[in-house]
Amino acid sequence: MKEVHSSAEHAVRSLMVSHFEARRVGNSEEVISKYSEKWRDSKGYRKESLNRGHLSFTTGALWSQIKVNMDDAVITTKENIATFGPVFISTAKGIITYEYNLEKEDDGIWRIIFTKTVAWEEIEDKRSASLKRKINETAMRVREHRENLLSDHHRPGYHFTAPEGFAVPFDPNGAIYWKGRYHLFYIFQDSRLGKKSDHWGHISSTDLFHWRHHPTGLLGGMYSGNCFLNGDGIPTMCYHEVDSGNSLAISMDDELNQWNKLKSNPITPDDKELEAYKSKSISPRKRGYRSWDPFGWYSSGNYYAIFGGESPAVAKASKLNGKWHYVGDLFAHQINGISSEEDLSCPDLFRLGGKDVLLCISHRIGCRYYVGEWKNEQYHPENHAQMSWVDNTFFAPESLEDGSGRRIMWAWLLDYRDLGARLDQSWSGTLSLPRVLNLGKDGLLEIDVAQEIESLRYRHSRKTDITIQSRQKIFIEGIYGSSLELNLKLAVSNSLRVGIAVCVCKELGEETRVTYDAQNNSLEVDTQKSGPKGTPKDIESAPLNLRHNEVLELRIFIDGSVIEVFANKKQAIARRIYPSKNNRMEIYLFSENRSVKINSLDSWHISPSNPY
Repeated sequence: MKEVHSSAEHAVRSLMVSHFEARRVGNSEEVISKYSEKWRDSKGYRKESLNRGHLSFTTGALWSQIKVNMDDAVITTKENIATFGPVFISTAKGIITYEYNLEKEDDGIWRIIFTKTVAWEEIEDKRSASLKRKINETAMRVREHRENLLSDHHRPGYHFTAPEGFAVPFDPNGAIYWKGRYHLFYIFQDSRLGKKSDHWGHISSTDLFHWRHHPTGLLGGMYSGNCFLNGDGIPTMCYHEVDSGNSLAISMDDELNQWNKLKSNPITPDDKELEAYKSKSISPRKRGYRSWDPFGWYSSGNYYAIFGGESPAVAKASKLNGKWHYVGDLFAHQINGISSEEDLSCPDLFRLGGKDVLLCISHRIGCRYYVGEWKNEQYHPENHAQMSWVDNTFFAPESLEDGSGRRIMWAWLLDYRDLGARLDQSWSGTLSLPRVLNLGKDGLLEIDVAQEIESLRYRHSRKTDITIQSRQKIFIEGIYGSSLELNLKLAVSNSLRVGIAVCVCKELGEETRVTYDAQNNSLEVDTQKSGPKGTPKDIESAPLNLRHNEVLELRIFIDGSVIEVFANKKQAIARRIYPSKNNRMEIYLFSENRSVKINSLDSWHISPSNPY
């Protein structure tokens, strides 16, 4: 401790020495007497807490494990106020540095009025110190990244989004409902194996919106595929492994964290088998099948797999780890309006409403589906429809059947902004809302949002009986923001063009318009004015046929850079939008060519479900 030169400094030093001596021998009464009645510390304790045992862990018997170093303590005084410190108290867990404020009170005695914890450092060896530095450096990078994500108003809040990094592709894969949880896998990329490679991320949920992240159990060249139950009832992945071929992996635990890739991989049949089928006049396409985007399943004692891409084909095996054989073309025949040259990627085949539905993506014409029958080891298409119309924004559909028999589907929502803008934000990869599929009486899919989203609603607003005159815009007071659900109901009539504009910024001239066109029986989402230069600017139009006197019901979901529109469970459109602002963005109702009455407009804010 520094040399003392004044009577005040001497008195302060004597008090602090006697204070620590009393703590050493366990004289709590003497210790407490050194504190003023107005004492407090930097943790919020006051003097009354001392009497309740606050000192019990730093007095008496335990003092043998504690060392006090006052050698560097400096005393400063000004009138009746003094400071004393630093004091280093060493324990088995580390070193605590304290500074004390003291006051000479009315009775002429100096007492401690404030105790400040200056620092706390763990006792470390060289290895521990090195590890701690690495942990701190990593934590700082993670925190910086997290803050960037949280401050990006384009990042969706309730659509599942890649937790970090630039995920392209970001196909959802391997969806399965298992042991009471929804499991979903997705493609992402990193260089943990020494070079950039594709892996499958893994999330699970009980409510379709709050997702738990799992360790990455499927590494190295993982591309599209699905999950099914094998003959023993065990989840099994059928996937494309880059530079290898279509392959299989079997789950090793109920959490679906550990997977065993079969030693018999790949399952791709030898090309010589294709020649054998040619000689039997089965007429496979001249190019032959491709080992690409598989979809596997087990049925009637056999294993099957669709090999997608160009020339989609079927393979078969009697044993999971046995030899797989080429069966033939997937399609028994073509269907009007679809070229035989069209590719079929990311296939997903399931039974729904007494029919077999085949989801897929064509890189040329977009996301689509077939309705038909799987029989005689081929698919017989009957109907066909699209799920995207302008581009591939809605991409790579993936579905599962849950415990209540619902068929639930997701897709990757592509980002078509300039590459530089995407890289600047340092993240990419967003999935659609979970869509519930049913088969309608017209042989087409009915599509709606899973009802679990209603648990995220708050701040409800309802407007009724709104009349819009021809060419009129009616701004709706009190509905703002970039995380909303809107529910619009109105009676339609011939030739009517009516709709709602969202994410409206008058100052910048930005808006996104959703229009129902009764004359052309279509649903439109217009993003030509949705954001600044470099952001997607399209009009996506989907067929929407309503019955006579059927009420139009629009459900519109806005979530950062995503807008999804659902109409009467008959049609759905998903687009990416990038408004310049996210604060006070308005909405308005409009009619382009005749007056119309809006039955009701309900709105809710939607609570974010992503961790960040």
